[in-house]
Amino acid sequence: MNNIEAVILDWAGTVVDYGSVAPTTIFVEAFKRAYDFDVTLAEARVPMGMGKWDHIKTLGQLPSVDSRWQQQFGASMSDDIVDAIYNTFMPLQKAKVADHATPIDGALATIEWLKAQNIKIGSCSGYPREVMEILVPAAKEQGYEPDCWVASDDTIGSRPGPWMALENVQKLGIKDVANCIKFDDSAPGITEGISAGMWTVGIALTGNAVGLTENEWLALSSEQQAELKRKAYSELYDAGAHYVVDSLDDAIAVVQQISSLRARQMRP
Repeated sequence: MNNIEAVILDWAGTVVDYGSVAPTTIFVEAFKRAYDFDVTLAEARVPMGMGKWDHIKTLGQLPSVDSRWQQQFGASMSDDIVDAIYNTFMPLQKAKVADHATPIDGALATIEWLKAQNIKIGSCSGYPREVMEILVPAAKEQGYEPDCWVASDDTIGSRPGPWMALENVQKLGIKDVANCIKFDDSAPGITEGISAGMWTVGIALTGNAVGLTENEWLALSSEQQAELKRKAYSELYDAGAHYVVDSLDDAIAVVQQISSLRARQMRP
């Protein structure tokens, strides 16, 4: 297993926060509080994975949102408005992020297996540093402590660019980006890994691609689950993922397969 040097893990929806619920609901609340404007959870999920300021701006540019915004306010959202919503979002997110720091079932077991193979654990998030400084110790109390973490405002830019993933490469002392695997539940996070020259693995069921809590998922019929799974896999493969798995609990076989490819000098 020495063909893989590191995995770079997303946070919400990949390791913690089943369904990536914490950021999504806060976006809806921030728009409502700042401007008494309604966005849906489905709309709030579209830019998921991006840095949060960029997420708000991109959300405001969605045709459905922009149309309603212009109808209500007479013009499209400006950067000053994005600032105001972001400034409303941040205290709300900081207040609630620790409530969603519980590791997803199976994630810690996979991480322990990775460590046993001398694979380093990097991580990055669409959260800015002031949120991560709350989330990281909260997750540590519940057993998750990566070797490295990078926030969305630690680098020159955030997702879908490669900068956070590459900052992990530097901090972890990785010799070759092709020896890294980026795990993420969102399209921008997959693009991040590809842009950084890494293998990418999409996380389909526990993250943004499905967008349900564990209880909501379990309450669905098998037919409903199958349809949502099909859509999630399609979304992540369309984003360019080399592989897609249900959750981090299912990742070991993929890591072994990628390691085998690297042993034959194959690159992403």
